[in-house]
Amino acid sequence: MMLAATTAVFAQEDGTGVRRRASGERTRPGQQAAEPELSSRVKNFFDTDASGSISDADVQWMGIIYRQLDLNKDKNAALYFPEEPLEGQENLFRIIMRLMANNQLAAYEYLDGREVFTDQYRVKVRDVLDRFHILHTDAKGSTEKNPRFIIEESDVPSNEVLSYYVIERWQYDTRQNRLRPHIEAICPVLHRAGDFGGESVRYPMFWIRFSDIRPWLSQQTIFVDDSNNLPTCTYDDFFTLAMYDGEIYKTRNLKNRSLMQLYPNEDERRHAQDSIQARLDSFERKLWVPSREEVIAAREAREAAASGDTISTKEERPGRAVRSTRRSDKKPAARKEKVRQSKPKAAKASSSSAARSVRRRK
Repeated sequence: MMLAATTAVFAQEDGTGVRRRASGERTRPGQQAAEPELSSRVKNFFDTDASGSISDADVQWMGIIYRQLDLNKDKNAALYFPEEPLEGQENLFRIIMRLMANNQLAAYEYLDGREVFTDQYRVKVRDVLDRFHILHTDAKGSTEKNPRFIIEESDVPSNEVLSYYVIERWQYDTRQNRLRPHIEAICPVLHRAGDFGGESVRYPMFWIRFSDIRPWLSQQTIFVDDSNNLPTCTYDDFFTLAMYDGEIYKTRNLKNRSLMQLYPNEDERRHAQDSIQARLDSFERKLWVPSREEVIAAREAREAAASGDTISTKEERPGRAVRSTRRSDKKPAARKEKVRQSKPKAAKASSSSAARSVRRRK
């Protein structure tokens, strides 16, 4: 009996380390379907994010970047579709709401520029559902310490979540000499029409730590290319590999101001966004000393550019112009002397031959 019980327990854990519900268990009426429980091996792997192994002594530079992911863009459409669950695939917001309803995911209050992921700023799921008017009912067995809710699929406002806020932490690791971005948190943004119609109003809902939701995002496969309908990556890959297209709307600063507040002019704001992205892209390239081949190629490029500009810059460089004119004067003079010497020789030869032929005729 002990051996059989042990085998049944280990059968619930698959190769990924996620404990799944046994095949004999069924969801009772009125009871929320239980999510797979995480094993200790998976918790130890995902408790800290990708930068958790980097010590403070190895980090010499860090930058916090806030981005807005517009789901209307083609590169971000994988976070929105499918709107309804289809063939075991769900969009990102449905995964978040399902985990929150089962009390398996912590959400934190949205504080503009003051994100604190502690228990003090953790929001209650019931308050979130009531604030955004999401219909729900208490699940069977729900308590105050372990609240669980049932949300119908048609009541999840996934079609109104049209953008996400993402916090990126760029760290320069001196041990690996690399500048790598890491996703720190995700915030779904609800787009709803105002009381008097017109343009929709954005409502940032809450913050989710990326390290908390990574175990489930790594299990959900998606496809990101219209030409290939085979799901080739996961949500975790989508964020970890930075496959999204995000617009920078804020960087962490002492004044806690966004780019909209710092640069009211749109052109100046676009220029600031491009300069921030250019600094991030060129930061790692400036760390390395160029190789011998790169130095030679750069020198040849400079010499080629200088030789191409010699004709146009003769007036600006009188020294080179004098040398070139002297060389050009000498060469034609030599040619004229050779021509003068050859002409008399040719004339003498022609006159002597003509005289001999006359004498012979006589």
